Amino acid sequence: MTAYQSINPANNQLLKNWEPHDAAAVQQALETADALYHSAWSKGDIQPRLQVLLRLAELMEQRVDELATIASREMGKLIAQSRGEVKICASIARYYAENAATFLQPQPYDSSSGEAWIEYHPIGAIVAVEPWNFPYYQLMRVLAPNLALGNPVLAKHANNVPHCAETFAQLVREAGAPAGAWSNLFISNEQVAELIADSRVQGVALTGSERAGSAVAEQAGKHLKKSTLELGGNDVFLVLEDADLEEAVRQGAQARLSNCGQVCTAAKRFIVHEKIADEFVARFSAALQSAVPGDPLDEKTTLGPLSSIEARDRLARQVDEAVEHGAQLLFGGRAIEGVGCYYQPTLLTGLTPENPAWYQEFFGPVAQLYIVASDEAAVALANDSHYGLGGSVWSRDIARARKLASQIETGMVFINSQSDTAPELPFGGVKRSGYGRELSDLGIKEFANQKLVVIAG
Repeated sequence: MTAYQSINPANNQLLKNWEPHDAAAVQQALETADALYHSAWSKGDIQPRLQVLLRLAELMEQRVDELATIASREMGKLIAQSRGEVKICASIARYYAENAATFLQPQPYDSSSGEAWIEYHPIGAIVAVEPWNFPYYQLMRVLAPNLALGNPVLAKHANNVPHCAETFAQLVREAGAPAGAWSNLFISNEQVAELIADSRVQGVALTGSERAGSAVAEQAGKHLKKSTLELGGNDVFLVLEDADLEEAVRQGAQARLSNCGQVCTAAKRFIVHEKIADEFVARFSAALQSAVPGDPLDEKTTLGPLSSIEARDRLARQVDEAVEHGAQLLFGGRAIEGVGCYYQPTLLTGLTPENPAWYQEFFGPVAQLYIVASDEAAVALANDSHYGLGGSVWSRDIARARKLASQIETGMVFINSQSDTAPELPFGGVKRSGYGRELSDLGIKEFANQKLVVIAG
C-alpha cells in the first residue's frame, strides 16, 4: 500500500504516519457518493449547497493561523504564504457561494428550430487527484464548483500532505456538507485507476506531473470519462527594454522563490532584452542571493525547504545535468548544508536546445536566463517549449505588450505582473501543461451536463 506520512521538510522529522484506506473503505465511499448524487441534495435546490460553501469560507477565515501552520510544517511553505493560501481558498468558496446560481442559469439560444436553451446539471461522482504544493488551494479548486453544481468528489491527495488532506475534509463536514460530498481517500495509484473505471464515476480532475496526467488521461479515455489536467509549466518572464526594471526584478525574484520555486505557474525562463540585460542580471542576482533560508514558521525566513529529500535531490540532478551539457552556472547549484531539504537559489544561462534543461521544468529555486535582441526572437523562444501554462510580459508600452501576450502559446499571460490566481479568473494551460479550466464560470461547467432543450415551433 502507498505510505502516507507527514514529514517536516525543514528538519526531516516524522510527524505522523497515516493509515491507507482499504478496498472496503473505498467502496463504501463510492457508494455514499453515488447515493448522494442520486438524492435531492445534488439534484434539487442549489441554495443548501451554496450555504455550505459560505460556511466553509467563514471557517477558513476564522482559522487562518491554525491551517497555515499545519501546511507549513507538513510541506515547508513559508508561514505568510500559507496564510495567503488559506485566504484564497476562503475567497474561492465565497465566490462560488455568491455566483454559482447565476453561472448555472439556463442559457437561451436563438434557433430556427424553436425556443432553445442550455441547462446545467451535475453528472455524478468525480475523482480528484491533487498535488502537495498548494495542499488546500488545489482541493478547493475542485470542491467549490463541483459542490455548487452537485457533483460529489472522491479525492486522492498527495501522500506527503495527509494532515492537510484530513483537515480539509473535516472542514467540509463541519461546514454542513453531507457524507459523500467530499471523500478524502488515502489510496494508491492502482486504486485510483479502479475508481476511474467504475461506472458510477463520471469524470476525473488531476493536477500534477506529466507522468501522472498521462496515466490518468489514458485510464479516463479508456473508460470514456471526461478529464481535466493541470500539469507542469515552464513559464516565461519576458522583460523588454522599456520595462519598469525595479518592479520587474522585485516580482521576478518573488515569482522564482515563492513556495521555494515549487509552483507550476512560477516564472522559470527569464527572457530579457539585450539593452537592459546587464542591469537586470545584476539586480536579479542580488535579489535571489539575498534570500534567507530557515524555519518556515519564522517570519524572518524568506527561503523555505523543498517538499522532500527526493524533491531536493531531483532538482540537484537536473542542475548538474544542465551544467554537464554546457549551461553556465552563474551562482548557486548546490544543496544547502545541514538538516532539511534546502537548495541554493540558482541562476543558469548559456542554455541551448541541445541541453535537456531547455525543455525541462525546474521545480525549485532555479532560474534560467535568456537574452534576446527583438520581440520576434522573444516570442520564438517563449513558444519553443513543451509547456504552455502561464507567463508574463513587462513593458511600459501596453499595446506592444498586448501584441506579444497574444502571440505567446500559453493558457494565461499577465502584463506587468507575475502570474497570479483569483477565483474569477480561469486557470489552465495548453500543450503538455494539460487541458480544461478551473475557477471562474468556466470551472463550474467542466463537469456539467450542458443539456439542450428545444420546444419546436
